[in-house]
Amino acid sequence: MRILIAEDEVELARGLKFLLEKSKFSVDVVHNGLDALDYFHGAVYDAVVLDIMMPKMSGLDVLVRLREEGASVPVMMLTAKAEIEDRVAGLEAGADDYLPKPFASREFVARVRALVRRNAGYSGSVLSFGGVRLDCGRYELSCAGESVRLNNKEFQLVELFFRNPHHVFSTDHLVDKVWGCDCETEADVVWTYIGFLRRKLKGLNADVEIRTVRGVGYSLEEMPC
Repeated sequence: MRILIAEDEVELARGLKFLLEKSKFSVDVVHNGLDALDYFHGAVYDAVVLDIMMPKMSGLDVLVRLREEGASVPVMMLTAKAEIEDRVAGLEAGADDYLPKPFASREFVARVRALVRRNAGYSGSVLSFGGVRLDCGRYELSCAGESVRLNNKEFQLVELFFRNPHHVFSTDHLVDKVWGCDCETEADVVWTYIGFLRRKLKGLNADVEIRTVRGVGYSLEEMPC
């Protein structure tokens, strides 16, 4: 399950990402409204958390844009504003929940879980490509009756590939999406995790592979017969 968090307070955003990843969510973090829209249009999210007061575009404006585009993804507004008028404005714009700061960590995680459960438009937690299935709820890859568990970063990487087969991702893009734009992860770490996934796919006798496109990046492709 993938969550998008748009929060301009960098330390708070990092803390929320940690909380959700600890609860087995995949999390993307941005710090302004325009980036939130860009990320939303480039991936599939099961819920979105929006701070109202953000640079470039407010969370409320992002929400209005998403609903105008017909997006049914559940959205929680996260803000220091607690007045009734602000809550009403968010809910009338299409928000599914509203959590004023400060808040308890456990309540935040519980509300995100409730948003995901509430998502009537959720298309299911199993992705497939070729003969391989990715169970997003169990963090498992399976093929021909065999399965293997993935750790958190392995899952986030392979989910990105499964949601975008044939797309070539640069190392920098993978670092940004999986480890976060504030992370100091180097290319060698990405290469190492790609190696882990390749070995697991090979162990399943999978008919797909993560292919290296020299000088560009990596893509998920079906293997030739």
